[in-house]
Amino acid sequence: MRFVSPSAVDGRVSAPPSKSAMQRLVAASVLADGVTTIDNPSLCEDSLSAMRVAAALGARVERRANSVIVEGGRLEPRGPLDCGESGLCLRMFAAIAALCPEEVVLTGRGSLLARSVSMMAAPLAALGAECRTAGGRVPVTVRGPMRGGRAEVDGSESSQFLSGLILALPRCAASSSLSVSNLKSAPYARMTIATARLFGARIEASDSCDRIAVCGGQRYRPAAFRVEGDYSGSAFLLVAGALTGRATVTGLDAGSLQADRAILEALRLAGARVEVEGDAVTVSRGGLEAFSFDATDSPDLFAPLAALACHCRGTTIIRGASRLGGKESDRGATLCAELGRMGARVRVDGDEMAIAQGLWREARIDPHGDHRVAMACATAALAATSEVAISNPECVCKSYPGFFDDLAALGARVS
Repeated sequence: MRFVSPSAVDGRVSAPPSKSAMQRLVAASVLADGVTTIDNPSLCEDSLSAMRVAAALGARVERRANSVIVEGGRLEPRGPLDCGESGLCLRMFAAIAALCPEEVVLTGRGSLLARSVSMMAAPLAALGAECRTAGGRVPVTVRGPMRGGRAEVDGSESSQFLSGLILALPRCAASSSLSVSNLKSAPYARMTIATARLFGARIEASDSCDRIAVCGGQRYRPAAFRVEGDYSGSAFLLVAGALTGRATVTGLDAGSLQADRAILEALRLAGARVEVEGDAVTVSRGGLEAFSFDATDSPDLFAPLAALACHCRGTTIIRGASRLGGKESDRGATLCAELGRMGARVRVDGDEMAIAQGLWREARIDPHGDHRVAMACATAALAATSEVAISNPECVCKSYPGFFDDLAALGARVS
């Protein structure tokens, strides 16, 4: 149990490393011929899952003081690939495992058991590999080798499988052309393309990523990379500054391709003061007003934005809520219920979440194992009128193990 009391923040912390960048770097490193060094690594549970899968695919993975070393170039799967609870890990590595001539099984646990993988089978078949699922759920069984070619990809639910194809297709014998329909979270696809290019891959894509062309027969070149700071996790700290004082988060790339960099735009819309200087972002409290924001391409921002909106005068509308059902919980329903325990008025109607400034009371929160719900309630509690208790706070380790420590370092009263 963690307890968060109403308190003002005024401090400076480093951004957590981006798990999205880390997982992509690990996956590309598996395909690179030689040793890749990843500095400032994310070691959250999802990143550890990617490292575990990389080792199970035949890479040598070594953790050092502030780096991870991956020696790749050989796909020699050893047993099932345990993806933990990471949807990105499962969907991305399924495409990479399809490069192997032998059958490979990908498994998961917890909330991952309920997440859809139905978007995989048809594209993999078109590209020369086999894919079987348990009624569109894990376990996933793939067999290659995937040869390349033409395929249509449905991006309406997630861009994560598309990211796996982007990384895997350069290693196919033939060139490939992807036609992507209804793509959500296009910034994440662009992030994956940028990662592949760091390793020397030649990939062409339209601005919207609905057309992607990949030359076959390519090799990935290993190198040394540094994981950038994570906007997804930092969003909660920046919202804390907007609610109760001032927060500076360092290590954030102002030109990052991360979709959740849009948190800066949302904070400005709400009336918070946002300053960017080098790699440091400082957010301080202003006259907070309700705002309208489209989070379709950045669904992970729903949780910090809901925490912010609870303290904005008026009713805030956030679009893209239909994407919240396939997360660690039914995140839309969980945010409504748990912020509601604190006195907030949150509802989801179709694709919109509406949050009205609420009255605050003492509450005990159950995040339902959802790391972002736990962080949202803790952040919102800073501007509440009574202490909030959060059960199963360890769930934040999925993406941000140091969250409560960083919140306390900013001056929050956390026990």
